[in-house]
Amino acid sequence: MFDGLKDKLNDFREDVEESTDVAENEPSEVESGGAATDPEVDDGADGSEPNGATGGSNATGTTAERTDAGAESDEHGPGTFQRAKAFATGRIIIEEEDLEDPLWDLEMALLESDVEMSVAERILDTVRETMLGESRKQVETTGELVEAALHEALLDVIAVGQFDFEERIAAAEKPVTIVFTGVNGVGKTTTIAKLSEWLADHGHSSVLANGDTYRAGANEQIGEHADRLGRELIAHDRGGDPAAVIYDGVEYAEANDVDVVLGDTAGRLHTSDDLMSQLAKIDRVVDPDMTLFVDEAVAGQDAVTRAEEFDDAAEVDGAVLTKADADSSGGAAISIAYVTGKPILFLGTGQGYDDLTRFDPEALVDNLLGEA
Repeated sequence: MFDGLKDKLNDFREDVEESTDVAENEPSEVESGGAATDPEVDDGADGSEPNGATGGSNATGTTAERTDAGAESDEHGPGTFQRAKAFATGRIIIEEEDLEDPLWDLEMALLESDVEMSVAERILDTVRETMLGESRKQVETTGELVEAALHEALLDVIAVGQFDFEERIAAAEKPVTIVFTGVNGVGKTTTIAKLSEWLADHGHSSVLANGDTYRAGANEQIGEHADRLGRELIAHDRGGDPAAVIYDGVEYAEANDVDVVLGDTAGRLHTSDDLMSQLAKIDRVVDPDMTLFVDEAVAGQDAVTRAEEFDDAAEVDGAVLTKADADSSGGAAISIAYVTGKPILFLGTGQGYDDLTRFDPEALVDNLLGEA
């Protein structure tokens, strides 16, 4: 999963290592016999004032000038003097020039992996801020510094809005009503069946309610899942009121001590005014505890755009990405939470009912960086 992006992140690590290795092997003032201090300044070992000074004021002035010069250098990076001094003590300082080309390549790699532009920029800024001027000890590797910077940058954008889904279900007043929305054909109904199985595995009962009342065969599709899983299905005839179906699902759950109502809705585009008004009516009539947006991980940038548009049109609480096992790019998984401010909660990773995985930002970052 996301192997393509994993390879590109590793390429960036190797590029930075190569850049800093070149800088480390270049002759420095210290290596070429130059002093780490200003050669113009005599140390006064013969008992005279440094540089023939007749009093402490000139020496003090010289020190101040050098301090000012050092400060000016620090504004634009470590500078030659600081870098030579670091090298003399067994360290190497990472400068802007070490990162310039690798960061450009990383930006292109992220965009090619369908990472949204603002997300890519955030990652680059965090990596730059974390690494610029960083002093690498000889006992460390540049790769370790790069890995730490990438870990921080990726987690910063991926973990936005995360909450413990199971804990929220367990703590909430029952029944908990969850409505699913998204475009046609992304696996929304199958995701509902998978989540019903996931809930059962965690000790929570559920009932399915088919609010997709306009699509031919919708009752039959979700009914087949309900039969296989042994779940109750609440459904009306085709053309019925979606809000009424889900409301009946809530009433059934209340009467039968069912923990969670999983409400399907018609696939729609954010531009479908009639269907969007249905969502608004469901919100008014049912007041669901969560609305989850479902899309395919392989949709990449399209999934990111749709997530943002659905959140604008009918506020969602989180996202589920299907077909994550078939996605080598990872752009949607990297971008959706940062763009919408709402977390990815689950990944669909196969065809079976058990192929639904809680989204773990830390584990994903570890995997992308080869830490797991």
